[in-house]
Amino acid sequence: MSSTVTETITTPLQGLQIQGQQDYAPMVTSGQEDAVFQSVTRGDRAGTLKLRGIPTYTDLYAKRKWMKEHMAAAFRFFGKQGYGEGAAGHISMRDPVLKDHFWINPFAKHFSAMKASDLVLVDSDGYVCEGGNQTVVNEAGFIIHSEIHKARPDVIAAAHTHGVHGKTWSAFGKPIEMITQDACNFHGKLSIYDDHGGVALAQEEGQAISKALGNNMACILQNHGLLTVGTTVDEAAFLFYSLDKACESQLLAEAAAANGVSKVIIPDRVAAYTAEAMQNPHNFYMEFQPEFDLIVEESNGRVLE
Repeated sequence: MSSTVTETITTPLQGLQIQGQQDYAPMVTSGQEDAVFQSVTRGDRAGTLKLRGIPTYTDLYAKRKWMKEHMAAAFRFFGKQGYGEGAAGHISMRDPVLKDHFWINPFAKHFSAMKASDLVLVDSDGYVCEGGNQTVVNEAGFIIHSEIHKARPDVIAAAHTHGVHGKTWSAFGKPIEMITQDACNFHGKLSIYDDHGGVALAQEEGQAISKALGNNMACILQNHGLLTVGTTVDEAAFLFYSLDKACESQLLAEAAAANGVSKVIIPDRVAAYTAEAMQNPHNFYMEFQPEFDLIVEESNGRVLE
């Protein structure tokens, strides 16, 4: 395991103030994976300028604050993408202090107006607890997510909405094809849940979705929409966006193919090579950071409140 580099951060990007120690783990596994992560950027000749990975905290309450801020930003990003539809859609996130508790969005709060203080803390049975916003949450949303969190302790965050491209492609009950480089983000890591049982108000439906997801990082829920998971809420949010865009590309390609234009599928060995370089929690975390910074700036910091 790579050693952890500790830095004191007093003036992070976009005015976010975090006092104390923030640890950056360049990688959580092997030196080989760290090399892959670092390969996406170029620093100085001495090799002292390096890409920083997912931060870790010795103070779990500081970590909770940081996680909630990023979760609120993820909702605002989803709002910008038009993923909200009425009161449907949700992101859940495992609490770092009470590990059998989860943060989730309040029922019927618009994604685009979300703040960190709006988030609701629920226990393992989905009941609202003290410590967060005191309001109701989406019953179906927690039923789906709770079963995933039970089965996958590695999953910190899960995202599900009814974005138009994802739910439209889900009607086919098929995985996306490797027709673009970005689609390779999901090579070998995408499941299909093809037994849609209506609105998930029963625990059995959540268990079935969790079983279909397995150890993968994304699942297409037939006639329903998309689901992604991650070791950070940033990763889950970026993967959801990436999969929704891949579904959009697939729909456009299918429309062109129906008029006689042939598709070229990326060879499996090339897709696997690309996936090996990209399927890294630190990569997917970093992919979301430009959006986080922009949302903090556009909201004048209100998203962090």
